[in-house]
Amino acid sequence: MNAEIPASLADERIDRVVAMLCGLTRGQAAGLVAAGAVHLDGRPVIVRSRRVATGDLIDVISPEPTASVELTGDPEVSFKVVYADSDLVVIDKPAGLVVHPGPGHSHQTLVHGLLARFPEMAVVGPFDRPGIVHRLDAGTSGLMVAARSHKAYSSFVGQLAERQMGRQYLALVNDHFAAPSGEIDAPVGRSGRRRTAMAVTSGGRPARTGYQVRVQYHQPRPLALVECRLMSGRTHQIRVHLAAIGHSVVGDTTYGRRSGDGDLLARPFLHAWRLSFQHPTSGAAMVFESDLPGDLEALLCSLECENAKDGMK
Repeated sequence: MNAEIPASLADERIDRVVAMLCGLTRGQAAGLVAAGAVHLDGRPVIVRSRRVATGDLIDVISPEPTASVELTGDPEVSFKVVYADSDLVVIDKPAGLVVHPGPGHSHQTLVHGLLARFPEMAVVGPFDRPGIVHRLDAGTSGLMVAARSHKAYSSFVGQLAERQMGRQYLALVNDHFAAPSGEIDAPVGRSGRRRTAMAVTSGGRPARTGYQVRVQYHQPRPLALVECRLMSGRTHQIRVHLAAIGHSVVGDTTYGRRSGDGDLLARPFLHAWRLSFQHPTSGAAMVFESDLPGDLEALLCSLECENAKDGMK
């Protein structure tokens, strides 16, 4: 991976920059520095606390992909391209599509589909998830942006770090809210009870989610449609945060009800409906919106009808 340091990452430690650009932990990034795999302006860096400057050229020699990961394009992977230019592509991801290869998902991911349409992305960003600067859970639908150039990748990583990329979601959750809006500020980390799950934990990374209630329903049980705004990007953040305050996402069997949602939805009601960022080359403000997919729209329509009939919305 090679990129130019954006202004937003100026004066950061090089191990933190490598971690952010390559999607690694700080420990993994420090290991690459110690191994001489990180170069700045053509020279290897040996001190992980070295500070970077705007315009520095950083080159990270990534380890070779494992044999289980095949990063070849797959034209059979289906997804909608909302916008594309030489720097970026905005995708409207369907629910059920895994974003990048990982344990149990070595084929037919969004990355494989992107490489089939935009093969130049193969050398942009981390080797195992080229072009990917943020992701959506497999069961979540909606908008994502991916980078087609090194410049775009660096810019988007910087925008995420400085909270300049807007990501807004719609979620249908269990139970009513006492206040119409609020903010959840709680660290998120790996769950100590379930290895594959996340949790609010004192040892986690800082995480903030803002929310605003749009509609509250009484039938068939207390439910609320809320708009969530990410102010950080931890794994499963919205689902974990909402569950932690007693409002699990409908259809989420990992962090919510283990039974009782099957009659409403077969996947989490979570949709990335609005995405905004600054174009990495022109600097123009770009805003995209996505309509709810059919399954979520149908559920909302049924709730509107049921609650309007009883005058209880």
